[in-house]
Amino acid sequence: MQVPLEIVFHNVDRSAAVEAAVRERAAKLEEFAENITSCRVAIEAPHKHHRQGNLYTVRVDLRFPGGEAVANRSPSANHAHEDVYVALRDAFNAARRQLQDQQRIRRGDVKRV
Repeated sequence: MQVPLEIVFHNVDRSAAVEAAVRERAAKLEEFAENITSCRVAIEAPHKHHRQGNLYTVRVDLRFPGGEAVANRSPSANHAHEDVYVALRDAFNAARRQLQDQQRIRRGDVKRV
């Protein structure tokens, strides 16, 4: 990546373990598509007052030559997102799928409509 990875926490305490998981998943995306110029990951919990039942929102913004990919996993979609690692996994999987689609289009494997 040309721009360093940016990790932002909203209403969530910063955790070294979560940051390490984000860095690991971002490195895997970079191995998959080496032309990524920047990656920004935002991890958010809507309410800080609950001890249980907090659903995490994870947003992954990727920029690369010729486009961008935004993967957003919102809490209303899946109650498994009470675990931040599950929300991270789902968001990065969605970002990877978007990168794959972009690469297929660039290679000409998919007809443009």
